[in-house]
Amino acid sequence: MSRPVRIALQLQQQHVSDYAEIRRTVAAAEEAGVDVVFNWDHFFPLYGPSDGEHLECWTMLGAWAEATERVEIGALVTCNSYRNADLLADMSRTVDHVSGGRLILGLGAGWFRRDYDEYGYDFGTPKTRLDALAASLPRIKARWARLNPPPTRKIPLLVGGGGEKRTLRYAARHADIWHGFGDPETLRRKNGILDDWCRTEGRDPAEIERSAGVGGSPDDLAPALIDAGTTFFTVGLSGPRYDVAKLDDWIAFRNDHNKP
Repeated sequence: MSRPVRIALQLQQQHVSDYAEIRRTVAAAEEAGVDVVFNWDHFFPLYGPSDGEHLECWTMLGAWAEATERVEIGALVTCNSYRNADLLADMSRTVDHVSGGRLILGLGAGWFRRDYDEYGYDFGTPKTRLDALAASLPRIKARWARLNPPPTRKIPLLVGGGGEKRTLRYAARHADIWHGFGDPETLRRKNGILDDWCRTEGRDPAEIERSAGVGGSPDDLAPALIDAGTTFFTVGLSGPRYDVAKLDDWIAFRNDHNKP
């Protein structure tokens, strides 16, 4: 049986000086019917004016945990380099409790050099960042098992990134959700590689939900993505004004596709 389609908003907290605009957008997205609202874990805008307004990720997730009632929330994705793994486990456990069990912990190895340089983190190399991610994933799960009180549920762990030799293997070993990038043919190939790594790691590939960012019309893209094995679609919106109406067609597609 195939997974149901899910729709997320990635609210990119850049070029917004008034947090009230973010709060209104999250409320509107929940009202519209999205399944998940993500932000991202950066300290500066990724596009547009490089020194534009920007707000921090995890502080915001704590606020969203109180301000929302139904949607799952999380970062797409948290940069592994920016926080001690045990601290991140505790932070995520706490937001899990505040939200009543609605946090998704998204995690990636990190890539945006300006964040590292300006905040004093060692950028290292792709290898050292991936080594650190490999070490953090089991530490986070081990810390969750020791925390008192424990998480309210098995916190879904999302691993982001498309590296075929390491990142996809880490996803096969640890993830409940894998978030990838590319067109349907690229995602079909990477989903197949992830399936192979699951078999190597002794996991059922069906245990891992497949996620990707999308734009435009679902009629043009969604059927090919579903055929490629991807069923979790995230629409990204940037400030200073968030046009939640861009989610409407994707929500309608989900509703039609998931009908019994």
